[in-house]
Amino acid sequence: MTIPEGDRRRAAARPPARPPAQGRVPLRLLFRVASVACGIQFGWALQLSLLTPYVQELGIPHAFASLVWLCGPLSGLLVQPLIGHSSDRCTSRFGRRRPFIVAGAALIAVSVLIIGHAADIGWLLGDNSESRPRAIVAFVVGFWLLDVANNTTQGPCRALLADLTGKDRRRTRVANAYFSLFMAVGNVLGFATGSFSSWYKVFPFTLTSSCNISCANLKSAFFLDIAFIALTTYVSISAAHETPLGSRVGHDGPGGSEESGSAEEAFLWELFGTFRYLSGSIWIILIVTALTWIGWFPFLLFDTDWMGREIYKGKPNEGNNYHTGVRMGALGLMLNSVALGLTSVLMEKLCRKWGAGFVWGVSNILMSVCFVAMLVITAIVSSMAFTGQDLPPQGVVIAALVVFAILGVPLAITYSVPYAMISTRIESLGLGQGLSMGVLNLAIVIPQVCLTSLVK
Repeated sequence: MTIPEGDRRRAAARPPARPPAQGRVPLRLLFRVASVACGIQFGWALQLSLLTPYVQELGIPHAFASLVWLCGPLSGLLVQPLIGHSSDRCTSRFGRRRPFIVAGAALIAVSVLIIGHAADIGWLLGDNSESRPRAIVAFVVGFWLLDVANNTTQGPCRALLADLTGKDRRRTRVANAYFSLFMAVGNVLGFATGSFSSWYKVFPFTLTSSCNISCANLKSAFFLDIAFIALTTYVSISAAHETPLGSRVGHDGPGGSEESGSAEEAFLWELFGTFRYLSGSIWIILIVTALTWIGWFPFLLFDTDWMGREIYKGKPNEGNNYHTGVRMGALGLMLNSVALGLTSVLMEKLCRKWGAGFVWGVSNILMSVCFVAMLVITAIVSSMAFTGQDLPPQGVVIAALVVFAILGVPLAITYSVPYAMISTRIESLGLGQGLSMGVLNLAIVIPQVCLTSLVK
């Protein structure tokens, strides 16, 4: 398809998608740059394993828990494309991506402090043990900030890896495999941290009159998260040597002043206008990504809650079964992360032998089989006679843990292959890598928004 001349002028007015090409970046440097994913995912694992149960302990009904989690898709829909667009044009002397990575990491630290101290904040503002509306407000504010922070950090980091690898498809796959590997490591550490129930003894000051043991464990885990994200962010940004993008605004002929005077218009034009010029292969990647995340989003949202409610037949704030199930679910997610890490190590060999598209397709079939297996396990447990005061049969728990572990294989591929495929194919459109990650992110978050709106 021929691009109209007016569109060409708009594209010409944009800063270059990449800084001037440099020499081949060593793999060890890509490895260090990708390490920030470990810190990001450590906090994300704590979210997945602990926050859905904590939401219900604060008094938010189970039916509305998904509405709280709606902030993730919404922030991904709005924030990540905007951050990607802004980082493509950032002229800071520190580089294009690193300022956003640092800002996102700092915002993560602030947001987890708010979440961890939500009960204390509510108590100071007048909450009591029977009603905690102020704690809920503080939690929701911190939670939304955390998702904004995650999107602010993760998008530029992936874009930085794409900048460093250039058009080398193999090294792009390797860089994204490194990113996926560090996500696995962060998951293992995060889920292991979430499954440990005695952090309040290590940090005794976290236990207060308004914050019980479960709350104190969450607060303590987030203190560890702050230290970890600070460490991995430093390792990542100190490894990357970005070439600052010189400002070309006003020196690019027709359209330059228009660009400088209407950055928001340019952002919307680039994000939505370029959909007209996407090739068939890019559309296939986006559609498959959207369909895949229709399956992944409910699992990532309710995995530990499913273990506590459906397998252990427990209820929040009623007995110990629910919390036992949540901790067992965190163990299952840790096994999931081990499988994710091992798959990430083998990712490049698998893609080189069978092709990235074939590997991705097989992983989606495996994902579907595992989700069907979860439905079967749920039906089997529902037909059993044990009550919420008894523990489920050991065989059922093992089967659930096996399913969690196997799901780590397709999840590793989902975290890596689509990003590598989209970044190498969208280059010809003249988009910066930050905005290209935002385009793929739209395919991830739009299905999540639709699913959340259907949950009652």
